[in-house]
Amino acid sequence: MQETKRMADEANRMGQQYQERVQSGFEAASSSFTEANKGFQALAAEMMQYSKSTFDDATRTWEQLIGVRSLEQAIQIQSDYAKRVYDNHMAELSKLGEMCMGMMRDASKPVEDASRKFR
Repeated sequence: MQETKRMADEANRMGQQYQERVQSGFEAASSSFTEANKGFQALAAEMMQYSKSTFDDATRTWEQLIGVRSLEQAIQIQSDYAKRVYDNHMAELSKLGEMCMGMMRDASKPVEDASRKFR
């Protein structure tokens, strides 16, 4: 009888632990998805802003090219534009890479914390 009670208590305790871990896992997954969603929204906003500024720069450059008086001036405007586009693009790629790494770090933190809790 005593052994049966001990086994039932142990089974109950194990069931409680299982429920706590499952609940903690669901909470961690929910937090992780929330953080990932925030990151994707930030990435989308950044790409929209970059696209807008790139379009505006191209428009300004086109307006400059319309008013050129010489071939040398047109070549200089085009050369300056090409350099700006390259520099801006490389800077944007770096920024987006950093944002992605931050998003992955933030999204994985709730899961890491939950897994440490039950070791």
